[in-house]
Amino acid sequence: MVTTRLDPIDRKILSELQADGRMTNVELAKRVGISAPPCLRRVRALEEAGLIHGYHADVNARELGFEVQVFAMVGLESQAEVELSAFEEKCRSWPLVRECHMLNGEVDFILKCVSPDLSTFQSFLTGELLTTPNVASVKTSLVIRGAKDEPGVPFEVLEERLAREA
Repeated sequence: MVTTRLDPIDRKILSELQADGRMTNVELAKRVGISAPPCLRRVRALEEAGLIHGYHADVNARELGFEVQVFAMVGLESQAEVELSAFEEKCRSWPLVRECHMLNGEVDFILKCVSPDLSTFQSFLTGELLTTPNVASVKTSLVIRGAKDEPGVPFEVLEERLAREA
């Protein structure tokens, strides 16, 4: 398990950067209780290990004119690996699709889509998604409002589990 390779300082660095990826290295070092040079080395090591994928601004989609958010549940005709991979690749090419997850159960994929309006989403649905090879069914659900949108992982749960195992 990767958490066994991480000491409490590494986990605190990840937790702090997840909450605020824009803070300076000096501020981060102060928050985790070490000096700046070793803090920067640790951050770079966490990046190189693939534990930090990037740094992103959390933009307000509605304020930018993307009024519509839709979850699309997609069923495929074939679940052969080549077909699954082809669908995933196609999803990566669609700008309106912001997330694509393969599922176990009644549907094969769930897509999180954003759109400026319903007609733009409908054009994508009928002109792109439904006409994609191997797509057998699509069920959509329009988001009325979001109650929680928390990125990352709950570090407090990880710390509680590690404390119980110690």
